[in-house]
Amino acid sequence: MKKAIVGILALIFCFNLTTATASDKNLKISMVTDVGGVHDQSFNQSAWEGLTRVKNELGVKVGYQESKQDADYDSNLETLLDGNNDLIWGIGFKMADSILKSAKQNPKQKYAIIDYSFGNTTPPNVVGVMFQAEEASFLAGYIAGKMSKSNAVGFVGGMSVPIIHSFQYGFKAGFKYANPNGKIFEQYAESFTDAAKGKAITTQMLNQGVDVVFHAAGAVGDGVIEACKEKKKMAIGVDRDQNYMAPDTVITSAMKRVDNAIFNISKDFLAGIYKGGTTVNYGLQDGGVDLAPTTSKLVPEKILKELEAIRQKIKEKTLIPPATPEAFSTMFKEKK
Repeated sequence: MKKAIVGILALIFCFNLTTATASDKNLKISMVTDVGGVHDQSFNQSAWEGLTRVKNELGVKVGYQESKQDADYDSNLETLLDGNNDLIWGIGFKMADSILKSAKQNPKQKYAIIDYSFGNTTPPNVVGVMFQAEEASFLAGYIAGKMSKSNAVGFVGGMSVPIIHSFQYGFKAGFKYANPNGKIFEQYAESFTDAAKGKAITTQMLNQGVDVVFHAAGAVGDGVIEACKEKKKMAIGVDRDQNYMAPDTVITSAMKRVDNAIFNISKDFLAGIYKGGTTVNYGLQDGGVDLAPTTSKLVPEKILKELEAIRQKIKEKTLIPPATPEAFSTMFKEKK
C-alpha cells in the first residue's frame, strides 16, 4: 500500500512538471515584420497585437525586429536566432525565401510564416499560415455594390501577387454579385508603404466617379482612406478594423485575423503542439476572416441581414468566392 501511494505521488509530481506555466519555461517568441513596420495599422500591427496578447495572457517573453527594406529580412532573422527565441515568426509572403533559408540552416529552430505556404516541400521546422481573404472581401464587395450611388467602385492593391489577388477578385465578385452592371476601377501601387501614391491613385478614381474604394495595400491604404475622407466618399479597410482612422468614411473592413492566428499557433506551441511541415488555413468558418465589428455603424440593417445569408452560404460552401482571375471568370462565365 505504501509503495502504491509513493507511486501515485511520483506521478502527480511528474504531471506538475510537464504542465509548468510558460513563464516557468522562460520561453520567448518573436517576429520579423515586413517593410510596413510594426505600426502599419494593417497586418504587421495585427501580428504584433497577437504577440502582445501572447505576452499578456500566457506570460511569454515576446519581441520583434522591424524590416525597413527586403534586405533586412536575413539579418533580422539572424538577430532573433541569436536571441534564443523558441519560435520565430516571419510576417508576410515576402519573407518566404529568407524563412526557408534560415529554417534549412537551423533545423532545430522552430519557425512560422504568415501568408505563405511551401506546400508539400514545407520544412519540418516551419508552419505556414494562410487566410481565405477572398471570403471577407466578397462580403465587402457586396456592401460596396449595394451602397455605391454612382454605380462605380475602386480597388487599390499593394503589389500584384497571389495574396493580394485573393482580396481583389473576392471583392470584384462580391460587387458583381450585388450589382451586375456596376463598374470597377482597379490599380496597383506596387508598394505597401507609399501612402502618397495610394492617395494619388484614389483621388484619380474619385474624380472619375468612383464613390467607394477598397484597398489591400498595407500603409498605402492610409492614403486611400485619407483621399476618401477629403472627398467625402466611402472607403473599405483591410486586415484590421480601420474605422477608427476615419469613423465617417470607413464603412467596413475586410479583416484578416493575423492576431488570432499568431495567438492560437503560439498557444498550441506552448502546449507542445507544433504542426511543422504543414500549412494552417483560416477562413470565415473558423473566424480567421470576416467583416469588422464596426460594420453595423454605417451599413444599413437591410444589407446586414442580406450579408448574414451570404455568410452562411460561404460557410456551407454553396457559394465559393474566387481568389484568382481564373476562378472569377469561371464564376461569372466571363472571358479574362
